[in-house]
Order: sequence, then structure tokens, then C-alpha cells
Amino acid sequence: MAKLRFLFFLLILAVAANAQRAMTVAEVETFVKSQMKLGADRDHATAEYLLKSVKLKEHLDDRTVEEWQGQGVGHETIRALRKLAMDSASLPAPPPAVVVVPPPPPKPPSAQEQAEVLEAVKQYALNYTSSLPNYVCTQITRRKQSPTDKLRTQGYIGNGDTIQETLTFFEHKETYKVVLWNGKAVNNVSHEQLGGTRSSGEFGSMLSNIFERDSGAEFAWERWATLDKHRMYVFSYHMPKSNGYSMADEEVHREYTAAYHGLVYADHDTKEIMRITLDTEGIPADFPIHEVHIQLDYDHIKISDQDFLLPLRYQLTSKASNVETENIAEFRGYKKYGAEATIIFDDAPISDERLKEQPDTPQLPATPAPNKK
Repeated sequence: MAKLRFLFFLLILAVAANAQRAMTVAEVETFVKSQMKLGADRDHATAEYLLKSVKLKEHLDDRTVEEWQGQGVGHETIRALRKLAMDSASLPAPPPAVVVVPPPPPKPPSAQEQAEVLEAVKQYALNYTSSLPNYVCTQITRRKQSPTDKLRTQGYIGNGDTIQETLTFFEHKETYKVVLWNGKAVNNVSHEQLGGTRSSGEFGSMLSNIFERDSGAEFAWERWATLDKHRMYVFSYHMPKSNGYSMADEEVHREYTAAYHGLVYADHDTKEIMRITLDTEGIPADFPIHEVHIQLDYDHIKISDQDFLLPLRYQLTSKASNVETENIAEFRGYKKYGAEATIIFDDAPISDERLKEQPDTPQLPATPAPNKK
């Protein structure tokens, strides 16, 4: 029996020894910082793991430990790291960090190309509304309201709602009919009666306002970008107050027109506008609305087997004295005018990942195959 106990004890020691994980200094850093993100209460558990389960493959020097301490690593974890530093004194130093030099940014198009593209984009924008058919679609708007920090400390909580409307585009004009409000059918509620933050005119007015010949907008090259695997020209623009963005606060019965700036994303191949952004500027400090940001994304949609570029998602965020709001409107179920609009009861929002801007990824020309003799 004593022999069996002795063998069992040796087995425990072997398992404990094998449980230690050999780690590099870089791996220890990754582990410690990931634990920090989980909260200060992980300090003791992190230290215990380092002391009992980690065996360094490289020397951890005191300077590195001090740097980590300055970044907010917990006291118990620092003591454990200093113990690892002492135990690893005879080990070789970690290899120098590999500095990855990013490739140089792609060159901007020539001044002539920029001028030609801008002219093509302007023509596209000015003709956009007239090129659209008469149609109906479903607009689903998710609205959120969050109190400012000052009100939040006083116990105010955020709220929101979801509104589904039938949007009719007929003879270049938009009309709205509210169908569902928080999933419940409503009657005789107009778009204007919804209250809260609301908007209209996304289908063409933003484009025409920016690109009209006498709008006063000034354009400049910004960068290359990629949206949904398509390369984009990106131009910045600035709009003067004389043709600015109009805002109204119904509670205090005040209106203001603000200058604004933003970005225009145009497809490299088709010169179609795929995204517009707008940011207000110069709003007086005493005006209830402090800032507004808008992003409008387009996508190719089929109506009666014809392809049209139509709004996909419209995002409006605003900040006021007491509240911050976010409206995200998505456009679904496009149909030819006269058809019955679709009521959608269970609809997942469009993924932010789908609309995420990617670094520029121009397609390099293919290398020609060698001639065979």
C-alpha cells in the first residue's frame, strides 16, 4: 500500500510540473493586459496563475515590469511578475520587436482625373432623382435617446422606439404613412406627429443640395477607400451657411441653419455615389441642438427586374443640451408604385460590418503569362 501511495505522489508531482506553461515575454504581456480588461478584481487570480502555472522561456527584465506597472497592472500581478523576472535572470533576452512598416499610401489621382471625376459625380447627383422610378418601400427607423451625463446622474434613463412606415416616391416626391409603432398597428398618425428626432428627404435632397451649381460647396481630394470590396474615390466638401443644414427645436420654437462639411464616396468604375456624410459646424452655444452627424449609404436594388441605386441605410445622430439621439432608418422591400408595401414584423438590423469602410485595396494588374514556344 505504501508503494502505491508513493507512486501516486510522484504522479501528482509530474502532472503539476507538466501543467506549467512555457511562455515568452510577449505572451505574458498579452495575457496580463487581457486580464486587466476584465477588471481590477482579476488581479489576485492573475498573480496566482503567473506564480503557479507560468514558466518563462526568456528573461523578463525589471524595466519591462515597471512599464507595465505604469500602464495600470495590479499590485499583486506586479509582485508575481517581479518573481518571474528574478527566476528568469539566467535566460536569454527576448528577440527585438519586429517593426512592421506600413506600405506607403496609394498616390492620389492627378488633378485632371480629380476634376473629371468630380464633374462626372456632379452630373450623376444632379440627374439622380429624375432617373428614379415611382415606387414604394418599407422604412424601418430605430430611434434611441440617451440622457447626457448630467441628467444620467440625476436618475434619467434612455428610451427609444421602432417605427415602420410605408414610403411612397411618386413624381420625385416622398410621402410617408406610419404603419407600425413598436410593433403595434397604428392609424391616422402622420410622420410629423411622431415627435422626437425625425428626418425626411433622404432619397435625393442631400445629393442635390451638395452638388447644385450655385450651392457654394467646395470640394477637395480626401483619400482612397474600399466599401463592400469596391474601390472608392473619397472627396471632402464644405457647405457654407447660406445653403446650410436646417434644424428646428419644436419645444422652444427655434430654428437655425448651420454650415456643414462631410465626405462623398464615389465608385471608381461607375462614378455612382455610394455614401455621403454630413457634420454640422458653427452652431451657436445657446441653440438647443449642438451638433448633427448624418451618414447615408446606397446599394443596388432591383425593381421590376431593373437595377437602381437606392438608399440602404440612413443614420442620424445629434447632441443637445440634455439628450443625445440616434436614428437609424433602413429601407426594405422596394416595389413598383401601385404595389402593396410589405409589413415586416421580425427584421434584423443591417450589420455594421457590411457597411464598414476598409483600407484601400486596389486591384493590381494581372501578370501576363509567359509566351510558350
